[in-house]
Amino acid sequence: MNAISRNIAAGTVQGQVDPAFAELADLFAANFDERGEVGASLAIFHEGRPVVDLWGGRKTADGEAWDAETISIVWSSTKGIAAVAAHHAVEKGHIDLDAPVAKYWPEFACEGKEEATVAMILDHSVGVPALRDPVRPGGFADFDYMCERIARERPFWVPGTRHGYHGHTYAWTVGGLFRRAVGVPLGDYIRSEIAGPLGADFWLGLPAGEHRRVAPMIYPADPLFGGKSRANHAIETDPAAPFTLMMTNDGGYDCNDPAYWGVEIGSLNGMTNGRGLATIYSALANGELLGADTVARMGRTASASHLDATLLMPMRFGSGFMKTTDNRSQPELVDCTLLMSEEAFGHVGFGGSIGFADPGARMGFGYTMNRMGAGVMVGPRAQLLIDAAYRALGYASNASGAWV
Repeated sequence: MNAISRNIAAGTVQGQVDPAFAELADLFAANFDERGEVGASLAIFHEGRPVVDLWGGRKTADGEAWDAETISIVWSSTKGIAAVAAHHAVEKGHIDLDAPVAKYWPEFACEGKEEATVAMILDHSVGVPALRDPVRPGGFADFDYMCERIARERPFWVPGTRHGYHGHTYAWTVGGLFRRAVGVPLGDYIRSEIAGPLGADFWLGLPAGEHRRVAPMIYPADPLFGGKSRANHAIETDPAAPFTLMMTNDGGYDCNDPAYWGVEIGSLNGMTNGRGLATIYSALANGELLGADTVARMGRTASASHLDATLLMPMRFGSGFMKTTDNRSQPELVDCTLLMSEEAFGHVGFGGSIGFADPGARMGFGYTMNRMGAGVMVGPRAQLLIDAAYRALGYASNASGAWV
């Protein structure tokens, strides 16, 4: 790879890029000068070898540089790695996707959730995308409290009959199941079985000694989804809607408060960088971590809806992973599209981060940043990079936006 060092409005971009992927360096730098990027990292592996490893800009508001070891919270990109751990545990025989959740977690089998299965937890159809009663202050930092609340919650729909994004509660549906079925915390399992063996810089429960590396998040200045979506209307008019509860009933959670960094919230507080995400997803794309049948199951579309019961927009999911979803025909859905190949699977984080695997392309991709966009998908900064990666591999975009 060729070394890169470029001056940008926010400092410098540094790293290495394979000549075949040179366009990625240009676009990554342009994100700072043209699209408001503050600090970010990007990594791509192809056929198991790094072809892009870039970082740059500012880590903090006072101008500290984002360097090669900087990490940041990746919000729901955490869910993808949590799902990787779940499928790893399935392959090892610890968890049965078709089993009722009650097999591992008897307390969950109440209020209409008695027949809910493990697969429904992973594909966001289990029916508990939010909590109705207020979460106590600091509740997200108390794992046992949140699991108890989730177990007692009445589902918003009959489990398995609708798809609705479990933005926060995924942390405790998956995490609670995991501790009971596998016997260890999800974050510990990720370190010992996935990130550690692969040498991936990914943390779910960040040690205090690593806090100095964290780039705090910068919340979006624009209204979520541009302020005109059905979800925006729900927040304004329906306090009992799943989306309203998901966005407001969080016990005062603050992603920039170090008190939360060391706890396990498996839906939203993973800490990593582009290299960390790309390393894990590259292992999946190249058959290095899980078997071919498992990877095929991970990438298969498991649930899809023209109106996700929580986000109130079209969504497509595999077993714990987002699939390519084209919402460009709906102008009110600002930054709510994700375009990959149909084989690809991964997860976007609130504000724009993403990690994904594409087994057909044998590509692992990771992008993280500190300035958040206004949508639940990637937005233009990451999508332009994804598009360029596929072009470098000889792909073309079809009418639906997917790369083929």
